[in-house]
Amino acid sequence: MSTPGDGSVLERVRGLVREVAKFGAVGGLGVLVNLGVFNLIRSTTDLQVVRASVIATVVAIATNYLGFRYFAYRDRAQSGRTRELTLFAVFSGIGLVIENGVLYAATYGLGWDGQVASNVFKFIGIAAATVFRFWSYRTWVFRALPVAATRFEQSEPMPDPAPLPRPEPGPDPMPDPLPDPVPSPIPAPANT
Repeated sequence: MSTPGDGSVLERVRGLVREVAKFGAVGGLGVLVNLGVFNLIRSTTDLQVVRASVIATVVAIATNYLGFRYFAYRDRAQSGRTRELTLFAVFSGIGLVIENGVLYAATYGLGWDGQVASNVFKFIGIAAATVFRFWSYRTWVFRALPVAATRFEQSEPMPDPAPLPRPEPGPDPMPDPLPDPVPSPIPAPANT
């Protein structure tokens, strides 16, 4: 929950931990989809490694959008769905290039194109792209809703209360009190 605000450091850290956990759950599912589709394509077709990886990444991106929108970032602003989808596609595309760039460099630059090497470098590419995706999705795509001001955290100071109205002079509802009565002398006791 990375909502902006003036919460304590501990509250912000807890919110970030929850956000990372939800992002990780959705991302973990995305990794399984990505690697599963990648290996399925590799074992059933003659597509080149990077092409198979790009297809797998696109399938994982679609899966991840649903998970992010309806699970990890469901508490975020939902207005502007076209903007959100556009930004998600752009940042996911950049992540796709990062992820598959690592695999491309290993496969065609270093000549490591075996089944295990392809999976290892695909996983390394996914990890590198995940850091970028986390930052970009939380910063640009699924933006936090602003925190509503509470009565204790107002942006403007409270004005001084208005003075109480003074009563208007008028007839006294109570008459003046009676003067103190004069005490009567009490006879002193006689000495006998």
